[in-house]
Amino acid sequence: MRHFIKYGWFLSSLVLGLLCAAASQAAELPLVQKQRFELPTFITQNGAQLKQVQVGWEAYGKLNTDKSNVILITHYFSGTSHAAGRYQATDAAPGYWDAIIGPGKAIDTNQFYVVSVDTLVNANANANDPHVITTGPASINPATGKRYGLSFPVVTITDFVEVQKALLDSLGINKLHAVVGASMGSFQAIEWAQRYPERVQRLVPVIGTAYIDAYSAIKLERWAYPIKADPHWQQGDYYDKPQQPTAGLAMALAWVTLDALNPAGFNQKYPDLRLDKAAHQDIRASFTALDQLLAVATQRAALQDANHLLYLVRASQLWRAGMGDNWQQAIKNIKAPVLWLPAAGDLLLTPLMAQQSQQALDTNGARSTANQLSQIPGQMGHLDGLLNIQTIAPELKAFLQQPQK
Repeated sequence: MRHFIKYGWFLSSLVLGLLCAAASQAAELPLVQKQRFELPTFITQNGAQLKQVQVGWEAYGKLNTDKSNVILITHYFSGTSHAAGRYQATDAAPGYWDAIIGPGKAIDTNQFYVVSVDTLVNANANANDPHVITTGPASINPATGKRYGLSFPVVTITDFVEVQKALLDSLGINKLHAVVGASMGSFQAIEWAQRYPERVQRLVPVIGTAYIDAYSAIKLERWAYPIKADPHWQQGDYYDKPQQPTAGLAMALAWVTLDALNPAGFNQKYPDLRLDKAAHQDIRASFTALDQLLAVATQRAALQDANHLLYLVRASQLWRAGMGDNWQQAIKNIKAPVLWLPAAGDLLLTPLMAQQSQQALDTNGARSTANQLSQIPGQMGHLDGLLNIQTIAPELKAFLQQPQK
Protein backbone atom coordinates (compact mmCIF):
# COMPACT_ATOMS: atom_id res chain seq x y z
CA MET A 1 0.00 0.00 0.00
CA ARG A 2 1.45 3.35 -1.01
CA HIS A 3 1.17 5.95 1.70
CA PHE A 4 2.83 8.75 -0.25
CA ILE A 5 -0.47 9.98 -1.69
CA LYS A 6 -1.01 11.65 1.67
CA TYR A 7 1.58 14.22 0.65
CA GLY A 8 0.95 16.90 -1.94
CA TRP A 9 4.65 17.18 -2.65
CA PHE A 10 4.73 13.58 -3.82
CA LEU A 11 2.72 14.26 -6.97
CA SER A 12 5.05 17.01 -8.11
CA SER A 13 8.09 14.90 -7.26
CA LEU A 14 6.64 11.97 -9.20
CA VAL A 15 6.08 14.10 -12.28
CA LEU A 16 9.60 15.51 -11.98
CA GLY A 17 11.01 12.00 -11.66
CA LEU A 18 9.22 10.82 -14.76
CA LEU A 19 10.31 13.85 -16.77
CA CYS A 20 13.97 13.39 -15.90
CA ALA A 21 13.99 9.58 -16.26
CA ALA A 22 15.23 9.55 -19.85
CA ALA A 23 17.96 12.08 -19.09
CA SER A 24 19.11 10.25 -15.96
CA GLN A 25 19.51 6.99 -17.84
CA ALA A 26 22.26 8.62 -19.91
CA ALA A 27 23.89 10.41 -16.94
CA GLU A 28 26.96 8.65 -15.61
CA LEU A 29 29.20 9.13 -12.63
CA PRO A 30 32.88 9.94 -13.06
CA LEU A 31 35.17 6.93 -12.70
CA VAL A 32 35.14 5.64 -9.13
CA GLN A 33 38.17 5.26 -6.89
CA LYS A 34 38.41 2.80 -4.01
CA GLN A 35 39.74 4.44 -0.85
CA ARG A 36 41.23 2.83 2.24
CA PHE A 37 40.37 3.46 5.89
CA GLU A 38 42.33 1.99 8.79
CA LEU A 39 41.64 1.83 12.52
CA PRO A 40 44.74 1.12 14.64
CA THR A 41 42.57 -0.67 17.20
CA PHE A 42 38.96 -1.84 17.14
CA ILE A 43 37.04 -3.51 19.96
CA THR A 44 34.24 -5.79 18.76
CA GLN A 45 30.88 -6.10 20.48
CA ASN A 46 32.15 -9.39 21.94
CA GLY A 47 35.07 -7.55 23.55
CA ALA A 48 37.78 -8.85 21.21
CA GLN A 49 40.53 -6.45 20.20
CA LEU A 50 41.56 -6.26 16.55
CA LYS A 51 44.62 -4.36 15.35
CA GLN A 52 45.02 -2.54 12.03
CA VAL A 53 41.43 -2.98 10.90
CA GLN A 54 41.01 -1.91 7.28
CA VAL A 55 37.97 -1.39 5.06
CA GLY A 56 37.53 0.09 1.62
CA TRP A 57 35.07 2.82 0.76
CA GLU A 58 33.76 4.74 -2.22
CA ALA A 59 32.08 8.11 -2.60
CA TYR A 60 29.98 9.65 -5.36
CA GLY A 61 29.08 13.31 -5.64
CA LYS A 62 30.52 16.25 -3.70
CA LEU A 63 30.50 16.91 0.03
CA ASN A 64 28.98 20.31 0.79
CA THR A 65 30.54 22.90 3.09
CA ASP A 66 28.68 22.00 6.27
CA LYS A 67 28.81 18.25 5.50
CA SER A 68 25.04 17.94 5.72
CA ASN A 69 24.36 16.22 2.36
CA VAL A 70 25.70 12.72 3.11
CA ILE A 71 23.78 9.55 2.25
CA LEU A 72 25.29 6.32 3.52
CA ILE A 73 24.72 3.17 1.46
CA THR A 74 25.09 -0.10 3.37
CA HIS A 75 25.55 -3.14 1.16
CA TYR A 76 23.94 -6.57 0.97
CA PHE A 77 25.27 -9.98 2.08
CA SER A 78 27.47 -10.87 -0.90
CA GLY A 79 27.92 -7.29 -2.07
CA THR A 80 30.71 -4.77 -1.72
CA SER A 81 30.93 -1.01 -1.44
CA HIS A 82 30.73 -0.75 -5.25
CA ALA A 83 27.19 0.63 -5.31
CA ALA A 84 27.43 2.76 -8.45
CA GLY A 85 29.67 3.91 -11.29
CA ARG A 86 32.63 2.16 -12.85
CA TYR A 87 36.27 1.81 -11.87
CA GLN A 88 37.26 1.88 -15.53
CA ALA A 89 35.34 2.86 -18.64
CA THR A 90 35.76 -0.70 -19.91
CA ASP A 91 34.06 -2.33 -16.89
CA ALA A 92 31.35 -4.73 -18.06
CA ALA A 93 28.81 -3.32 -15.60
CA PRO A 94 28.54 -0.50 -13.08
CA GLY A 95 27.88 -0.85 -9.34
CA TYR A 96 24.80 -2.75 -8.26
CA TRP A 97 22.54 0.29 -7.60
CA ASP A 98 23.70 2.44 -10.50
CA ALA A 99 20.05 2.65 -11.63
CA ILE A 100 19.24 4.87 -8.63
CA ILE A 101 22.60 6.49 -7.72
CA GLY A 102 23.99 9.18 -9.98
CA PRO A 103 23.35 12.59 -11.53
CA GLY A 104 19.60 13.26 -11.64
CA LYS A 105 18.70 9.81 -10.29
CA ALA A 106 16.70 8.95 -7.18
CA ILE A 107 19.84 9.33 -5.03
CA ASP A 108 21.02 12.39 -6.89
CA THR A 109 24.79 12.89 -6.80
CA ASN A 110 24.29 16.45 -8.03
CA GLN A 111 22.80 17.05 -4.59
CA PHE A 112 24.14 14.36 -2.26
CA TYR A 113 27.54 13.02 -1.24
CA VAL A 114 27.01 9.26 -1.29
CA VAL A 115 29.33 7.05 0.78
CA SER A 116 29.51 3.25 0.68
CA VAL A 117 31.81 1.05 2.78
CA ASP A 118 33.06 -2.53 2.49
CA THR A 119 31.98 -4.44 5.59
CA LEU A 120 34.29 -6.30 7.88
CA VAL A 121 34.63 -9.93 6.70
CA ASN A 122 33.40 -8.91 3.26
CA ALA A 123 32.52 -11.97 1.21
CA ASN A 124 34.95 -10.82 -1.49
CA ALA A 125 38.30 -11.04 0.30
CA ASN A 126 41.24 -8.76 -0.56
CA ALA A 127 43.38 -11.52 -1.99
CA ASN A 128 40.67 -12.53 -4.46
CA ASP A 129 39.10 -9.20 -5.41
CA PRO A 130 41.42 -6.22 -6.01
CA HIS A 131 38.50 -3.82 -5.57
CA VAL A 132 37.73 -4.89 -1.98
CA ILE A 133 39.51 -3.91 1.21
CA THR A 134 38.33 -5.76 4.32
CA THR A 135 39.69 -7.26 7.51
CA GLY A 136 38.53 -10.79 8.25
CA PRO A 137 39.62 -14.41 8.70
CA ALA A 138 41.67 -14.30 5.47
CA SER A 139 43.68 -11.30 6.74
CA ILE A 140 47.08 -11.50 8.41
CA ASN A 141 46.90 -11.20 12.18
CA PRO A 142 49.60 -8.63 12.98
CA ALA A 143 50.20 -10.31 16.35
CA THR A 144 51.14 -13.67 14.77
CA GLY A 145 52.05 -12.94 11.16
CA LYS A 146 49.62 -15.67 10.12
CA ARG A 147 46.07 -15.65 8.77
CA TYR A 148 43.40 -15.31 11.41
CA GLY A 149 41.28 -18.23 10.20
CA LEU A 150 38.71 -19.15 12.82
CA SER A 151 40.63 -17.30 15.54
CA PHE A 152 38.95 -14.20 14.13
CA PRO A 153 36.20 -13.17 16.56
CA VAL A 154 32.52 -13.52 15.74
CA VAL A 155 31.37 -10.11 14.52
CA THR A 156 27.91 -8.58 14.40
CA ILE A 157 25.95 -6.07 12.37
CA THR A 158 26.74 -3.56 15.11
CA ASP A 159 30.46 -4.05 14.48
CA PHE A 160 29.92 -3.19 10.81
CA VAL A 161 28.10 -0.02 11.86
CA GLU A 162 30.82 0.99 14.34
CA VAL A 163 33.55 0.73 11.71
CA GLN A 164 31.44 2.85 9.35
CA LYS A 165 30.90 5.40 12.12
CA ALA A 166 34.64 5.58 12.74
CA LEU A 167 35.21 6.31 9.05
CA LEU A 168 32.55 9.04 8.99
CA ASP A 169 33.94 10.53 12.21
CA SER A 170 37.36 10.71 10.58
CA LEU A 171 35.80 12.71 7.75
CA GLY A 172 34.07 15.10 10.15
CA ILE A 173 30.61 13.85 9.13
CA ASN A 174 28.23 14.00 12.08
CA LYS A 175 24.84 13.91 10.35
CA LEU A 176 23.45 11.59 7.69
CA HIS A 177 20.74 12.90 5.39
CA ALA A 178 19.77 9.23 5.01
CA VAL A 179 20.98 5.68 5.42
CA VAL A 180 19.83 3.36 2.65
CA GLY A 181 20.64 -0.36 2.53
CA ALA A 182 19.41 -3.58 0.96
CA SER A 183 19.07 -7.00 2.63
CA MET A 184 21.96 -7.32 5.10
CA GLY A 185 22.49 -3.64 4.33
CA SER A 186 19.01 -2.96 5.72
CA PHE A 187 20.14 -4.49 9.02
CA GLN A 188 23.04 -2.04 9.15
CA ALA A 189 20.81 0.89 8.18
CA ILE A 190 18.29 0.05 10.92
CA GLU A 191 21.07 -0.39 13.49
CA TRP A 192 22.47 2.99 12.52
CA ALA A 193 19.10 4.68 13.07
CA GLN A 194 18.34 3.02 16.40
CA ARG A 195 21.89 3.25 17.77
CA TYR A 196 22.52 6.84 16.66
CA PRO A 197 19.06 8.39 16.27
CA GLU A 198 20.42 11.93 16.51
CA ARG A 199 22.66 11.36 13.49
CA VAL A 200 20.27 9.68 11.04
CA GLN A 201 17.63 11.96 9.47
CA ARG A 202 15.98 9.43 7.12
CA LEU A 203 16.02 5.63 6.96
CA VAL A 204 15.33 3.36 3.97
CA PRO A 205 15.50 -0.41 4.65
CA VAL A 206 15.21 -2.18 1.27
CA ILE A 207 14.24 -5.90 1.21
CA GLY A 208 14.90 -5.84 4.93
CA THR A 209 13.76 -6.52 8.45
CA ALA A 210 14.49 -5.43 12.01
CA TYR A 211 14.93 -9.05 13.16
CA ILE A 212 15.81 -12.57 12.08
CA ASP A 213 13.57 -15.26 13.59
CA ALA A 214 14.62 -18.82 14.38
CA TYR A 215 13.17 -20.19 11.13
CA SER A 216 15.11 -17.72 8.99
CA ALA A 217 18.31 -18.19 10.99
CA ILE A 218 18.27 -21.96 10.53
CA LYS A 219 17.39 -21.51 6.88
CA LEU A 220 20.57 -19.45 6.52
CA GLU A 221 22.54 -22.35 7.99
CA ARG A 222 22.03 -24.10 4.63
CA TRP A 223 24.44 -21.51 3.22
CA ALA A 224 27.10 -22.48 5.75
CA TYR A 225 26.68 -26.26 5.67
CA PRO A 226 28.26 -27.00 2.24
CA ILE A 227 31.44 -25.19 3.32
CA LYS A 228 31.66 -26.99 6.66
CA ALA A 229 30.99 -30.32 4.92
CA ASP A 230 33.75 -29.76 2.35
CA PRO A 231 36.78 -31.85 3.49
CA HIS A 232 39.09 -29.17 2.09
CA TRP A 233 37.68 -26.61 4.53
CA GLN A 234 39.82 -28.23 7.25
CA GLN A 235 38.07 -26.43 10.13
CA GLY A 236 38.88 -23.12 8.50
CA ASP A 237 42.61 -23.79 8.24
CA TYR A 238 42.90 -23.97 4.45
CA TYR A 239 44.88 -20.82 3.71
CA ASP A 240 48.03 -21.22 1.60
CA LYS A 241 47.30 -24.93 1.12
CA PRO A 242 46.97 -26.76 -2.22
CA GLN A 243 43.39 -27.87 -1.60
CA GLN A 244 40.74 -25.19 -1.09
CA PRO A 245 37.03 -25.55 -0.15
CA THR A 246 36.03 -24.30 -3.60
CA ALA A 247 33.28 -26.87 -4.15
CA GLY A 248 31.65 -26.13 -0.79
CA LEU A 249 31.82 -22.38 -1.35
CA ALA A 250 30.30 -22.71 -4.83
CA MET A 251 27.44 -24.85 -3.52
CA ALA A 252 26.84 -22.36 -0.71
CA LEU A 253 26.62 -19.52 -3.22
CA ALA A 254 24.25 -21.57 -5.36
CA TRP A 255 21.90 -21.89 -2.37
CA VAL A 256 22.22 -18.14 -1.72
CA THR A 257 21.03 -17.48 -5.27
CA LEU A 258 18.26 -20.07 -5.09
CA ASP A 259 16.89 -18.66 -1.83
CA ALA A 260 17.09 -15.12 -3.18
CA LEU A 261 14.99 -15.94 -6.24
CA ASN A 262 11.24 -16.30 -6.38
CA PRO A 263 10.20 -19.52 -8.21
CA ALA A 264 8.67 -17.41 -10.99
CA GLY A 265 12.00 -15.71 -11.61
CA PHE A 266 14.00 -18.91 -11.27
CA ASN A 267 11.80 -20.78 -13.73
CA GLN A 268 12.15 -17.95 -16.24
CA LYS A 269 15.93 -18.03 -15.99
CA TYR A 270 16.72 -21.75 -15.82
CA PRO A 271 15.76 -24.67 -18.10
CA ASP A 272 12.70 -26.85 -17.54
CA LEU A 273 13.63 -30.23 -16.03
CA ARG A 274 11.59 -32.02 -18.68
CA LEU A 275 14.41 -31.27 -21.11
CA ASP A 276 16.90 -33.32 -19.10
CA LYS A 277 16.48 -36.69 -20.79
CA ALA A 278 19.45 -38.28 -19.02
CA ALA A 279 17.94 -37.58 -15.62
CA HIS A 280 14.96 -39.72 -16.58
CA GLN A 281 17.25 -42.67 -17.16
CA ASP A 282 20.17 -42.34 -14.73
CA ILE A 283 20.01 -41.37 -11.05
CA ARG A 284 23.57 -40.04 -11.32
CA ALA A 285 22.67 -37.55 -14.03
CA SER A 286 22.46 -33.91 -13.01
CA PHE A 287 19.89 -31.32 -14.04
CA THR A 288 20.89 -28.60 -16.46
CA ALA A 289 19.33 -25.96 -14.22
CA LEU A 290 21.53 -27.04 -11.31
CA ASP A 291 24.62 -27.22 -13.52
CA GLN A 292 24.02 -23.66 -14.71
CA LEU A 293 23.35 -22.42 -11.19
CA LEU A 294 26.61 -23.99 -10.00
CA ALA A 295 28.58 -22.66 -12.97
CA VAL A 296 27.67 -19.08 -12.08
CA ALA A 297 28.30 -19.77 -8.37
CA THR A 298 31.74 -21.19 -9.17
CA GLN A 299 32.65 -17.98 -11.01
CA ARG A 300 31.56 -15.92 -8.01
CA ALA A 301 33.47 -18.21 -5.64
CA ALA A 302 36.74 -17.21 -7.32
CA LEU A 303 36.38 -13.75 -5.72
CA GLN A 304 35.11 -14.87 -2.32
CA ASP A 305 36.43 -16.54 0.79
CA ALA A 306 34.71 -19.48 2.47
CA ASN A 307 35.41 -18.41 6.05
CA HIS A 308 34.25 -14.88 5.32
CA LEU A 309 30.93 -16.23 4.08
CA LEU A 310 30.53 -18.23 7.30
CA TYR A 311 31.08 -15.10 9.39
CA LEU A 312 28.53 -13.16 7.35
CA VAL A 313 26.01 -15.96 7.80
CA ARG A 314 26.51 -15.83 11.58
CA ALA A 315 26.24 -12.02 11.69
CA SER A 316 22.97 -12.28 9.76
CA GLN A 317 21.62 -15.11 11.90
CA LEU A 318 22.23 -13.12 15.08
CA TRP A 319 20.62 -9.95 13.77
CA ARG A 320 17.93 -8.09 15.69
CA ALA A 321 17.69 -4.36 16.19
CA GLY A 322 19.74 -3.28 19.19
CA MET A 323 21.34 -6.75 19.44
CA GLY A 324 19.64 -7.23 22.83
CA ASP A 325 16.75 -9.31 24.09
CA ASN A 326 13.96 -7.04 22.85
CA TRP A 327 14.28 -5.79 19.28
CA GLN A 328 10.71 -4.43 19.36
CA GLN A 329 11.71 -2.04 22.14
CA ALA A 330 15.08 -1.19 20.58
CA ILE A 331 13.57 -0.17 17.27
CA LYS A 332 11.52 2.49 19.03
CA ASN A 333 14.78 4.43 19.47
CA ILE A 334 14.50 5.39 15.80
CA LYS A 335 13.49 9.02 15.40
CA ALA A 336 13.93 9.36 11.63
CA PRO A 337 11.14 8.97 9.07
CA VAL A 338 11.31 5.45 7.61
CA LEU A 339 10.50 4.11 4.16
CA TRP A 340 10.32 0.30 4.16
CA LEU A 341 10.76 -1.18 0.67
CA PRO A 342 10.19 -4.96 0.70
CA ALA A 343 9.99 -6.90 -2.55
CA ALA A 344 6.51 -8.29 -3.23
CA GLY A 345 7.73 -11.77 -4.16
CA ASP A 346 10.52 -12.06 -1.58
CA LEU A 347 10.62 -15.48 0.09
CA LEU A 348 13.88 -14.83 1.96
CA LEU A 349 13.16 -11.63 3.92
CA THR A 350 9.46 -11.58 3.32
CA PRO A 351 7.19 -8.54 3.07
CA LEU A 352 5.55 -9.78 6.30
CA MET A 353 8.86 -9.36 8.14
CA ALA A 354 9.07 -5.76 6.93
CA GLN A 355 5.43 -5.17 7.90
CA GLN A 356 6.01 -6.57 11.40
CA SER A 357 9.10 -4.38 11.73
CA GLN A 358 7.09 -1.36 10.62
CA GLN A 359 4.34 -2.17 13.13
CA ALA A 360 6.85 -2.55 15.97
CA LEU A 361 8.11 0.95 15.21
CA ASP A 362 4.63 2.46 15.44
CA THR A 363 3.28 3.48 18.85
CA ASN A 364 -0.51 3.71 18.78
CA GLY A 365 -0.27 4.92 15.19
CA ALA A 366 1.58 8.09 16.23
CA ARG A 367 4.36 7.49 13.69
CA SER A 368 2.20 6.25 10.83
CA THR A 369 2.85 9.25 8.59
CA ALA A 370 6.62 8.94 9.14
CA ASN A 371 6.77 5.15 8.96
CA GLN A 372 5.75 4.09 5.48
CA LEU A 373 5.93 0.93 3.41
CA SER A 374 5.78 0.39 -0.34
CA GLN A 375 6.45 -2.88 -2.14
CA ILE A 376 8.87 -3.36 -5.02
CA PRO A 377 7.10 -5.27 -7.82
CA GLY A 378 8.64 -8.02 -9.91
CA GLN A 379 9.16 -11.76 -10.28
CA MET A 380 12.76 -12.06 -9.07
CA GLY A 381 11.91 -12.25 -5.36
CA HIS A 382 14.60 -10.93 -3.00
CA LEU A 383 16.71 -9.93 -5.99
CA ASP A 384 14.08 -7.40 -7.08
CA GLY A 385 15.59 -5.17 -4.39
CA LEU A 386 18.71 -4.99 -6.53
CA LEU A 387 17.55 -5.69 -10.08
CA ASN A 388 14.19 -3.92 -10.08
CA ILE A 389 14.90 -1.05 -7.71
CA GLN A 390 14.31 1.55 -10.44
CA THR A 391 10.56 0.81 -10.34
CA ILE A 392 10.25 2.68 -7.04
CA ALA A 393 12.80 5.37 -7.91
CA PRO A 394 10.20 8.19 -7.91
CA GLU A 395 9.02 7.25 -4.42
CA LEU A 396 12.56 6.99 -3.10
CA LYS A 397 13.47 10.34 -4.65
CA ALA A 398 10.39 11.98 -3.13
CA PHE A 399 11.17 10.53 0.30
CA LEU A 400 14.75 11.80 0.21
CA GLN A 401 13.56 15.25 -0.88
CA GLN A 402 10.91 15.66 1.80
CA PRO A 403 11.77 18.39 4.32
CA GLN A 404 12.95 17.34 7.74
CA LYS A 405 10.40 17.92 10.48
